[in-house]
Amino acid sequence: MAETTIDLTGFPRVEAYAELRGQTEAVLEGIRDEVTAMATMSALIHHGFGHLWTGFYRVVEPRLLRVGPYQGSLGCLEISFGRGVCGTAAAERRAIIVPDVEKFPGHIACDSRSRSEIVVPVNGPRGELLAVLDVDSAELGSFDQEDQHGLERLVSWFAGARQ
Repeated sequence: MAETTIDLTGFPRVEAYAELRGQTEAVLEGIRDEVTAMATMSALIHHGFGHLWTGFYRVVEPRLLRVGPYQGSLGCLEISFGRGVCGTAAAERRAIIVPDVEKFPGHIACDSRSRSEIVVPVNGPRGELLAVLDVDSAELGSFDQEDQHGLERLVSWFAGARQ
């Protein structure tokens, strides 16, 4: 299977996320493996939008995230719940949009080029926190509510909500 990523940068955000969701569902049809899905989603989001860093931090212990499949430069290997944007999103079980990472208290700079960030919790079929999806941009203010909704709908795959 020779899949390609779609350049979504010229699309209005709502259309871009609809296209991304359709492509993701097509590529993952018949797949139930979480790591495969994380790797695939990371690649499609990263290359579709041209982000700096896109990937998952998986819950590996009750209050510890460890880097999972991603695209971009090296990520932080481990992040404790409550630390940085990813750890805060995990601890509070909510999406966080950071227009300027320099203004987020306790921001962890895995890549000094990062200027803005969005982190979305990833829940499993029983509502358990499996991971967080972390997307970083080299530009200030890159993410908004449309990104949050689009990414939340995309990661609903892990909960079994594929509508």
